[in-house]
Amino acid sequence: MSERKNISSGAPWEDIAGYSRAVRVGDTVHVAGTVASGEDGQVIGEDDIYAQTVYIFEKIETALKQAGAALTDVVRTRMFVSDIALWEGAARAHGEIFAGIRPATTLLEVSKLIDDRYLIEIEAVAIIS
Repeated sequence: MSERKNISSGAPWEDIAGYSRAVRVGDTVHVAGTVASGEDGQVIGEDDIYAQTVYIFEKIETALKQAGAALTDVVRTRMFVSDIALWEGAARAHGEIFAGIRPATTLLEVSKLIDDRYLIEIEAVAIIS
């Protein structure tokens, strides 16, 4: 059985909800749903889905590095938006980051995220090569 490594971002709600920012088992890393909250808990890029998406992928990249992976190892992303009309900003940011990597992706609208100021939440899966 492969060893499990939990990666924490240090956010207080990880302990409250009982989850990790990322989990690595073997060569696979799963990154939890991530929103654009700064280290101080403030929303980054309020009212700007493009800015939120870029910031979220920076947070995901940090978690991947802590797990021994990189953005180039990402094979799957899932993007949950609270307003599908804003999809182009999210897609543009995703395309800029993953143009040469091209993971499988899903973008879908959900009725709500944890806070109305968050426009997008993103999950990622990486397989370390």
